[in-house]
Amino acid sequence: MLNVVLFGPPGAGKGTQSERLKKKYELVHISTGDVFRSLDPNSNLAKLANSYSAKGNLVPDDITIQILEEEVSKFPQANGVIYDGFPRTEAQAKALDEFLKAKGTKVTMMISLVVPEEELKRRLILRAESSGRKDDADINIIQNRINTYNNSTAPVADFYKKQGKLIEINGVGGIDDITTRIFNEIDLLKN
Repeated sequence: MLNVVLFGPPGAGKGTQSERLKKKYELVHISTGDVFRSLDPNSNLAKLANSYSAKGNLVPDDITIQILEEEVSKFPQANGVIYDGFPRTEAQAKALDEFLKAKGTKVTMMISLVVPEEELKRRLILRAESSGRKDDADINIIQNRINTYNNSTAPVADFYKKQGKLIEINGVGGIDDITTRIFNEIDLLKN
């Protein structure tokens, strides 16, 4: 089973690359952002999650873990999973390891897309124009999301580095070039 944690700051291209990974390797793509956005907006859980994410802050670990485990359990026959936007804290990474261990599998690798901050801001503003996502239109929220990533999420890479599972990919350049870099790393590991 191929379990890939696709990692990087907001605007790094995780969603775009996840779709390509999903297609090539026949994986399930689970984006915590998409899962949160698909919750019934009138549910207490959605309101609670939105109260954090609307400000660019992380949703607390216990809520995120519960939602993710429910989502993964919907796909018992999957060839593997792309975890996009999860884990975002070391506690979430440990919870994911335990959850997968109980299912007889583990995280295969963490692919970290490395993109300079100014490029991230540019991409997010362009995405706001094309998608209508309000959280991508406000430069203050964008900066808070990047700061939150740098302070709270980026350290998760060390968790996987210690396990020998961290692979850093240059996330700048053409989308196809970035995809090729990712595919090459996965294919090396699979062979």
